[in-house]
Amino acid sequence: MSGSDGRPRLLLVGGGGGLIGRSALAEMISKGFQIRSLHRHGVPSEATRGVEWVPGDINSVADWAPLLDGVDVVLNLAWYRIGGEQLFAPLYKGLARLMATASELGTPRFLHVSVPPGPPGLESRLPYFTYKRKLDRALEASGLSYAIVRPTMIFAPGDKLLGVMMRLMNRYRLFPMFGDGEYRLSPVASTDVARLLSSLAADRWSGTVDVGGPVSYRYRELTDLMWESLGKRPRYVPLSPWSARTVSRLFEGLGSSLIYEYEVEWLMADLLGLPPCYRLPGPLERVEPYLDQVAETLTGRPRRP
Repeated sequence: MSGSDGRPRLLLVGGGGGLIGRSALAEMISKGFQIRSLHRHGVPSEATRGVEWVPGDINSVADWAPLLDGVDVVLNLAWYRIGGEQLFAPLYKGLARLMATASELGTPRFLHVSVPPGPPGLESRLPYFTYKRKLDRALEASGLSYAIVRPTMIFAPGDKLLGVMMRLMNRYRLFPMFGDGEYRLSPVASTDVARLLSSLAADRWSGTVDVGGPVSYRYRELTDLMWESLGKRPRYVPLSPWSARTVSRLFEGLGSSLIYEYEVEWLMADLLGLPPCYRLPGPLERVEPYLDQVAETLTGRPRRP
């Protein structure tokens, strides 16, 4: 199906203002897609790109058929970072209705951004994981042509992880070290995830692809690079795994969104050092130039050559 002007349309389901969403918008528009985006509030980055914003809530859409009219590809980025059953269950049901309608209408392609595996205990009890996996399985059984994309730690301007970590280092001159710091991470650029989604939108391969960046770092190696970019000597506050979870749980209870207990447990489980994505041609973006960019913004210190 295509729009009346013959150009393909992409239905972006939530997340258009997020890290992946901003990059995906730019990438998809450059490939000739027209964008129809569903979420509650307008997003400036969408408005400036001529995106058709459909005000709405995924949880309460009773009939997805009008929104799928003329749509060739659905891209689901919608998910919450934290919450309980009462938050994730309605979201899952809304997305399940979307998949069912897309299957009935014969929508050619469905892309879904999921997450890499977590520790077994979290996978079995935390709604963040349990409903994500339930959604993954529903898509696999839907009969749709689909791709499930599972990126590891994503970096981009305005991110909630690496950029925030560097601001804390620069401000306090100290940083917590969870456990031994030997677990691995392979940060991936949001622009590379967007390139992958664009490639998969034009593909008919169905399956799940894990997405790591070009280099797998030990966590302490990565934080040392942050200190180096800031021009400062590394200074850490060592925390045992138990203490790390306890401190993060305390901050979570106080309303902080800096890092959640499950994220600390996931990090220390050494499951996020995914290999480079094999489905993308060309080199993947390394994290060091981004760290230098953040450091320059924070300190005014010129980037390394």
